[in-house]
Amino acid sequence: MTYTDFEADTRINPLDLVERMAALNEWSFERSAEDEITISVEGRWTDCHVSFQWMDEVEALHIACAFDLKVPEKRKNEVLRLLSLINEQMWVGHFDLWSKEGVIMFRHALLLAGAEATDRQCEVLMEVAVEAVERYFPAFQFVVWAGKSAREAMDATLFETIGEA
Repeated sequence: MTYTDFEADTRINPLDLVERMAALNEWSFERSAEDEITISVEGRWTDCHVSFQWMDEVEALHIACAFDLKVPEKRKNEVLRLLSLINEQMWVGHFDLWSKEGVIMFRHALLLAGAEATDRQCEVLMEVAVEAVERYFPAFQFVVWAGKSAREAMDATLFETIGEA
């Protein structure tokens, strides 16, 4: 065994940090395997189902955040247009449509090659995922339920007011 092999064997599994974060925040979670944990978080617009997966072969912590919105076949093309508009604005992560299931999810990965994850990095991954879903969920609703175009949905949901009435 070389020094680097020993070092890799003693690193903390980042999912242990994620599990501790979920427990401290009293979020419902399930650790289905050594390399995967799923957490349920109540959001303002929708509940988020967040899955963290440790991908040992590339030393990456992957996060996928799905939410309760099923895309019907007749709205998939417009949702894909909306995803394109949204992803142009994303600095971290992206949204995908899993066509077979009709499910939209936010995804991102934290590459940790040779390093260990920190509590703060795990917290930020969760924050970024939930905030992205919260920010764009109304746009997805407008397209899926209200039949709006992707552009109309983006214009309506990104409209920001300044000041108070």
